[in-house]
Amino acid sequence: MSRAKGNLAEDKAAAFLQHNNFCILARNFYTRFGEIDIIASKHNVLHFVEVKSGNNFEPIYAITPKKLERILKSAHIYLNTTQSKQNYCIDALLVRGDICELVENITF
Repeated sequence: MSRAKGNLAEDKAAAFLQHNNFCILARNFYTRFGEIDIIASKHNVLHFVEVKSGNNFEPIYAITPKKLERILKSAHIYLNTTQSKQNYCIDALLVRGDICELVENITF
């Protein structure tokens, strides 16, 4: 996927989250382990959101165990950097055209 398509999917994902009462705290949070697409908060829970899009395949399958490991390491860096003690979860936000689907807590 091109970077432009990725940015468009992330913009749709951020708009979807805001429409569903999430507060966007950060986008494209980079660490040495990789990037977290969106960090949001809702009901005092931090959501580390991986955005995946696709039309000819199921985007959730693009989140591999290795990718999850990198997201979790990056989330811990964010938590340590901000000294946050909030509960958190790792989520996937799937974008298929104009339809967004949030899959919460994909690590369990």
